[in-house]
Amino acid sequence: MATVASSPSATHLLEWLAISLTLGLGPNKARKLVEHFGTPEAVFRASLTELESAGIQAVSAQSIATGKSAELAREEIARAAAAGVTVMSVDDPAYPPRLKEIYDPPLILYIRGNPAVLARPGIAMVGTRHPTPYGTGMAERLACDLASQGLVIISGMARGVDTASHRGAISAKGKTIAVFGTGVDVIYPKENSRLSEQILALGGALISEFPLGTFAAPQNFPIRNRILSGMSVGVLVVEAAEYSGTRITARCALEQNRDVFAVPGNVTNKNSWGTNTLIKQGAKLTATWEDVWEDLPADVRLALTPAASPESPGASSASLFPDEGLPPHEKRILGLLKADEATHIDEIVEKLERELSSSEIFAALFELELTGKVRQMPGKNFVKSF
Repeated sequence: MATVASSPSATHLLEWLAISLTLGLGPNKARKLVEHFGTPEAVFRASLTELESAGIQAVSAQSIATGKSAELAREEIARAAAAGVTVMSVDDPAYPPRLKEIYDPPLILYIRGNPAVLARPGIAMVGTRHPTPYGTGMAERLACDLASQGLVIISGMARGVDTASHRGAISAKGKTIAVFGTGVDVIYPKENSRLSEQILALGGALISEFPLGTFAAPQNFPIRNRILSGMSVGVLVVEAAEYSGTRITARCALEQNRDVFAVPGNVTNKNSWGTNTLIKQGAKLTATWEDVWEDLPADVRLALTPAASPESPGASSASLFPDEGLPPHEKRILGLLKADEATHIDEIVEKLERELSSSEIFAALFELELTGKVRQMPGKNFVKSF
């Protein structure tokens, strides 16, 4: 058959893409086919008889041998280029390293936005499509705080917890990745069109393993869950019913040797059964971003530390905000805080107990929070300059 393209790099991508688009070949069969012949190029040098003897369906062998698969790949590349979509094969040097570690990584990724963000450490956040106000609030707050620490928030942009997680990352001006169960050119649900634009505007990405134009078929969403967990250093579950699809992502995370975190919930609420069960089974109980941070691998925390350093120049413990005109007791509190480190309120009270009463300290913190000079952390037990 004719070569797929003249340039080695183009041929490399086109052949992987052609294999992934071949009728009757799923990711596992396609990977075994490449392993059988040694390289993607060798697959396209094989005869029809050799292809059929490799154990694939006749329709798949004919599509490859007659050049139909290659033609489909060329057309897909053209469509992607016209739409501004990056197409990446599994052995591309820029392919997400963590995703490549899993048992069945996608052969092809379609990417809208910034491909470089895929290699950064991230946390997958998942949960019910019908959260309570508590679940929505926790998802937004945790995503905001984790994104502020430099972690990429990875979710599926579904209604509910997914949407809240992306919004939380956006509110922190952080990076977030939406993993689609459709083509990256098909926004689902449609009401998240504006959200997808915000993700891209802040340097995030929309990704999918499904070809352009793929509609929202129910069977595609469980398939994409392995990408959510595979790309992340851990999976954080916020509200999930006992038998929800979120449990699939948690199971994928365990199979992929990823940490699982879960936000506890009201034991009388069905949306909390899944998360509370995960905690009983060993998931890390998560109430604040620190609960996630302290369980991150040391190399990940080290890699993220420089991202937080601009908030606090040098070793100074002063707030970044000018304190001229502030009452003396507010200046005193600011002097105890650091921008890149949370301080427990009890510690502030202890240090200032001879100068200020507890009520004066709480009132001052409230005023400082209103003016944007400090920020109360989840649970209101921690505070830092902001």
